Amino acid sequence: MVHRTARVALRVTPGQRRRCFGLLRSAGDVWACVLEINGWRRRRDDAPLTSYQELCRELSVSGPGTFGELDSTGARSVLRRFSDAWFAAAKRRKDGDVSAGFPRRRRGLVPVRWYHGTFTLDGARVRIPTARGTASLWVRLARTLPYPVEQVRSVTLLCEGGRLFLDITAEVPVATYPAGEGPDPVRVAGVDLGIIHPYAVAGPDGAGLLVSGRAIRAEHRMHLADTKARCRAVSRRAPKPGQKGSRRWRQYRRRARRVEGRHGRRVRQAQHEAARQVVSWAVRQRVGVLHVGDPRGVLDLDAGRRHNLRLRQWQIGRLLQVLTDKAVLAGITVHLVNERGTSSTCPHCRRRVPKPRGRRLSCPHCTFSGHRDLVAAATIATRTPGGGTTTPTPARVPGVITHRRAGRHLPGAGQSRRDPRRPQAARGSVGPRRPAPPPRGESLAQKARIHNTHRTPGER
Repeated sequence: MVHRTARVALRVTPGQRRRCFGLLRSAGDVWACVLEINGWRRRRDDAPLTSYQELCRELSVSGPGTFGELDSTGARSVLRRFSDAWFAAAKRRKDGDVSAGFPRRRRGLVPVRWYHGTFTLDGARVRIPTARGTASLWVRLARTLPYPVEQVRSVTLLCEGGRLFLDITAEVPVATYPAGEGPDPVRVAGVDLGIIHPYAVAGPDGAGLLVSGRAIRAEHRMHLADTKARCRAVSRRAPKPGQKGSRRWRQYRRRARRVEGRHGRRVRQAQHEAARQVVSWAVRQRVGVLHVGDPRGVLDLDAGRRHNLRLRQWQIGRLLQVLTDKAVLAGITVHLVNERGTSSTCPHCRRRVPKPRGRRLSCPHCTFSGHRDLVAAATIATRTPGGGTTTPTPARVPGVITHRRAGRHLPGAGQSRRDPRRPQAARGSVGPRRPAPPPRGESLAQKARIHNTHRTPGER
């Protein structure tokens, strides 16, 4: 059994929306109270309250009704979130990461989680728990529940881009297959992560898969250009520091949050589509183990503000998480390996190759030539998890390549191939037009010009 989470939007009335945001703000008050208490203790040179049990004892002392309609279960979920964040930062600092910071920033809205037995599911309706003595809060889901009711283990109320969502976590059984048709642990495939190709997979029988992510990259670029243009247009109307914003400015900020949320949902959906295509291909190839190259080391390098932005938009951690979740659900094991040098090493002679400008890798020492990402995936498949950059066995570059495309729902990725955010082309001259193809058998030479100056009687 594995846990899966699906995000479902909520359809709420104005009153329900006001109460849901009140719960999120009350959760933010709980977070702020923990920060205040630890601030007082730090000024008195006392040990901070970080464990979940200590924080729950402090919550019980506060008494009921302290945080509005938020019940004790929802408040404890906020305390659990704070405790996990604090201990995660402490572990990173212990491992030598001095940049890891403890949670000391206030939050206006904090997600609230309720566990099995505290909420009620009735078809497309969910009863969100509230404090004792308050009216029950029923909300409606925007779509049907993606999991059976008996498998749901928790629900989390959160806000993204000004919209209310419910993260539904369920316990889903691992997929089962008939005898002889399931994933084979002996069959290993390598996966190379990238930007142009989010996933490049090299299988064990000379089969390969390339998932194109050009639509995702175009979505990032068009969203950045649209954001810059919007900021330039409203820069003169921006309030000065310390000045209260106007109603027009609040409407603009609300619109900007909606656009940011829509952009994030589009990219997240495209990443899920890409990972699903990889796992479906691996199931058809009966691949039992996926060796995934871990490129997160490049995030520590400062490559300039433009390339740093590309790396941030790459979202390596999310690609790894999405692929791992779907692979585990399909019964496939995922191992992370060192991917250093895989895109610049010849799989035949194992010599260093200059980095190509395009997607084609050609070795100057031998006659090998192949797709750069598939070469990297084939080399990754031969590396040992937890090992170094050595390749114990020769890599087999795929000969049969399957091409797939992620993000068909993105603007400009359909049949029109035109993003509505792109500026419209000029309506003036478009240059010389191509002549229509001549009928079959007619000469392509230009027709001769006949200068006939003779006029018939009565012609002007």
